[in-house]
Amino acid sequence: MPLFLTEKDVREILTMEIALEEVEKSFQLLTQGQNINSPRNRISVPSGHLNFMTASAPDSGVIGHKTYTAIRGQLIPFYIDIYDSSTGKMLSLMEASYLGQIRTGAATGIATRYMSREESSTAAVIGSGYQARTQLEAVCKVRDIKAARVYSRNKDKREKYAQRMTEKLGIPVEPCEDGKSCVNDADIVITITSSPRPVLEGEWLSPGTHINAAGGNHWMRREIDDEVIRKSNPIVVDDIEQAKIECGDIISAIERGTTGWQHVRNFSEVMNGTYEGRPSKESITLFESQGLAIQDVCVGKVVYETALKLGIGQQIVSD
Repeated sequence: MPLFLTEKDVREILTMEIALEEVEKSFQLLTQGQNINSPRNRISVPSGHLNFMTASAPDSGVIGHKTYTAIRGQLIPFYIDIYDSSTGKMLSLMEASYLGQIRTGAATGIATRYMSREESSTAAVIGSGYQARTQLEAVCKVRDIKAARVYSRNKDKREKYAQRMTEKLGIPVEPCEDGKSCVNDADIVITITSSPRPVLEGEWLSPGTHINAAGGNHWMRREIDDEVIRKSNPIVVDDIEQAKIECGDIISAIERGTTGWQHVRNFSEVMNGTYEGRPSKESITLFESQGLAIQDVCVGKVVYETALKLGIGQQIVSD
């Protein structure tokens, strides 16, 4: 019988350490066997969209999908279904808001591990929403971050974020009045917004900076300007096929002739060593994260297996 897990159940089980390990495994899976990530589909309705993401990871024993609706004025409900890839039997249905939040942060963490300078000690975050929390947490798990800064348009929100993350991470997190002062001389820069216009400008960046652009998973969104694209080497995405559909930062730059898809690499190539994630100490490196279903499925599998061992969740009984 399938196991149903609530948000509360998932929070009892899932840690950033687990998410980092499983997201790294998910990228490895994409370099081997018959594991497949299918890009996000959006089905429109008058008031919003139904979003649908699928992945097959037979090397990990599972297939599955994530669905969520984005309806104006409503909270967004996230669900992940996990199936046994050998039998096709449903293993689990779980609520997945927290899971998505933590795995999005973990993807940034893994990219930072492979693409930033090992001695990186300062981080800047543009955006102070709930997704921004796990972004900084993940970066602090993979690098010895001594201090961080945050900027967002809402002064109250950025100050609350700074206070919350200072307490959670045990490092000073300073709220800034503008994006430029936030980014100034930072080793690692994170953008995690839903902005339709760039919030990060290339002229603010110092040599050696690593950038994680994690908010722009729609072709109409842009978090970075063309100068960031021009300065970045390499430009890496979590999945090129998905990026061609929804990475507004790169799509916009290509339309203006700033770059081309031939200059964009899959992160899995960096992981398996076929492409250099940091050519030199002075390189400015860019990771564009749209979020992959295979990450959700791999993290979800471990949550399910742990729940079984701990006796957490409710069996879904059919007549």
